[in-house]
Amino acid sequence: MRIVSLLPSATEILFALGLDPEVVGVSYDCDFPPQVSQRRVVVDSRIPQGLPSLEIDRQVREYVERGESLYIVNADALKELAPDLVVTQDLCLVCAASPDDLAAVLANFEKRPRVLSLNPRNLGDVWDDISKVARETLREEAAKKLLAGIEQRLHALKRQIEKISQRPRVAFLEWLEPFYVGGHWVPEMIALASGEDIFGKVGAPSFRVELQDVLAAAPDIIVVAPCGYDAEQARNEYRAMMFPPEWNAIPAVRDGRVYAFEANAYASRPGPRLVTGVEALAKIFHPEIAVGDEAANAFEIVRPTRENYAVNSSVPALSRRAHIL
Repeated sequence: MRIVSLLPSATEILFALGLDPEVVGVSYDCDFPPQVSQRRVVVDSRIPQGLPSLEIDRQVREYVERGESLYIVNADALKELAPDLVVTQDLCLVCAASPDDLAAVLANFEKRPRVLSLNPRNLGDVWDDISKVARETLREEAAKKLLAGIEQRLHALKRQIEKISQRPRVAFLEWLEPFYVGGHWVPEMIALASGEDIFGKVGAPSFRVELQDVLAAAPDIIVVAPCGYDAEQARNEYRAMMFPPEWNAIPAVRDGRVYAFEANAYASRPGPRLVTGVEALAKIFHPEIAVGDEAANAFEIVRPTRENYAVNSSVPALSRRAHIL
């Protein structure tokens, strides 16, 4: 079987099921596991790399308002690869190529591949998608083993935190300019890690909040986790912001509990590594618990600088400085 994956989470699922030799094509942002770099790229983004989050948000909004796709599917490359199966998604127009993007390309194919579209909205859906991919690729035993390992890890974590009565109030910032809070499976991850998500709702999309909303909510912990960013990018993005002095009064900021999170690996992608994300969040919320090295290294504390705060403020002062520290 020859398989093309148009989204990173599907690529991770395929490799986790032992389908390495069968995966012949991937999207431009499929970067895990490392050997995926040897596969041919069949999808590119129309948004240039390296833009600040405010500019990314602006360009995404313009494409969406015009009804245009953010992605380019390379028809020639796809035809040359001649896949038997293409895995895509129908959840987020911003996250990856959609079935509509693919349909326009496949319309001219003499032999059309099977198309599997994933649409997870919560953790249960993510685990079900692993089974769905396994059924399409005849890897059901591998899926059972993978899911059993995930369940075992979540159960082991539960045993550690079920005796902890304190549940910190958490703001999970999925984007910084403007502020968006995590949705879909993220609030469930926070709950499993024994935290209270003060904004998001399980299964519901992420949504925009204002600076004043975060100030009023006064979270105990802020997780800085821009979608698709690693912890270093998240830290730099946060430290490049300018906040009003009131920001420093938020309990999370005052107590030094603002964390840059490895969202690209452990939160943004609905795949097997979400279990590591749950463990990492639990370690953030409850530092005394024990987790593996991968989870323990999935975040870092963000230390703000004096330049992060405006001298005078009437609260709605949120902007980006001209440089990244």
